[in-house]
Amino acid sequence: MSGPSLLPYRSHPRLDGAVVLAACAGILVVVAVTQTAVRGVSAASVAGVFACVIAVGEMVRLRLPDDRVQAPIGLAAALGYALLSHLLTEGRASHSILQTVAVTSGGMLAGALPHTLAGRPSELDGIARRVLVVAGVALIFRPLVLDDQVFASLDDHTPSYFVFLTILAAIVAWPLEALLAAGVQASQQWGPFRALLRNELAAFFGIGAAIASTGVLIPLAIWEVGLWALPLVTIPLLLAQLAYRRYAGIRRMQVQTIRALSRSTEVGGYTETGHARRVTELALAIGRDLGLPERRLRVLQYAALMHDLGQLSLTDPIPGGATVLVTPEERRRIAAFGAEVVRQASVLEGVAAVVEAQAEPYRRPHLPDDPNVPQESRIIKVVNAYDDMVGRATSEDARLEALEGLRLGMAYEYDPRVVASLARVLDRVTPTPR
Repeated sequence: MSGPSLLPYRSHPRLDGAVVLAACAGILVVVAVTQTAVRGVSAASVAGVFACVIAVGEMVRLRLPDDRVQAPIGLAAALGYALLSHLLTEGRASHSILQTVAVTSGGMLAGALPHTLAGRPSELDGIARRVLVVAGVALIFRPLVLDDQVFASLDDHTPSYFVFLTILAAIVAWPLEALLAAGVQASQQWGPFRALLRNELAAFFGIGAAIASTGVLIPLAIWEVGLWALPLVTIPLLLAQLAYRRYAGIRRMQVQTIRALSRSTEVGGYTETGHARRVTELALAIGRDLGLPERRLRVLQYAALMHDLGQLSLTDPIPGGATVLVTPEERRRIAAFGAEVVRQASVLEGVAAVVEAQAEPYRRPHLPDDPNVPQESRIIKVVNAYDDMVGRATSEDARLEALEGLRLGMAYEYDPRVVASLARVLDRVTPTPR
């Protein structure tokens, strides 16, 4: 799952893709385990070694900065098992598609068990995606290995043909997990599928390349040196995962620092408690609905959290912190001061520009849209005004009244596309008490 969730609102999707995905994976696993138990395990020692490595990989899974969860070592080992064609001593690797699924699911579930016992999320939806990805790779590659004529024909040209087919199968399967994740998000958030897929592919690109390349290397190395290649090939991926874990920790610390800074206006009595959080979560939902890429969503998140910092310059707080009540000149002054505070951190220059432009109308009289007002600023302007108008009310009448107020200002102040997106987001969620 990507990005922060919409905390003040509860989504009510008509069909939750995560449930569908888990159900499909569950049925597949039951069939695979049953058939494997009936027919017996081919090359049981090899299957056991791969299952153990997959389990270890699932135990040391990685949480990315945007809360996506990956198990690089486990998935790479599972892909390697699906792509395994030759064993050093036994010859052809004759395990079936369903045995591949059984070994993969058994290892992943065993690796998830310690997390469950420790009270951490089991991440069954992520396991379901990974099982289906491995099943897709096995469906592409295993028939070539199991077919006697095809295998004999290819084996005459080894290793080049098998190297080519292994890489091809990995490339085809590489974006499959991103495709499944985007489908789940589209069902839960009702956002544009193409934009969600683009974000998933971008987020999965770096770690996905490492997983796919390791998954390709595993069967080729085992072909030459046997099962000892399995830990040797996965060590570089483990080191890369440790480095990425440190990077993810730094990113999370940055977000926590910004969240703590955003609460300074609440502690000082300048804004209502939870205002920055509500604006941020609703702004992110609109950003996803409008198809903003992940990089811009991160800028939107930071800017929305700190959009009210300029109120610290006020001698007397605005009642309720509602900047919609003050003059446009005062709003600009508040935004400029907040942007100056943000600029003190040089890495947040883009965020400062968004904070400063939030007080500007999206267009001037008799002029087209102002290109100097970023879409992120337009989103924050609309959401901030909406939250100021609604206040603590959660009734449908309060929401409709606030939306009507925004529509009255669409000529110059509020971007109609953002207001329309806000209406769509609110139609898809149920408000919870604030």
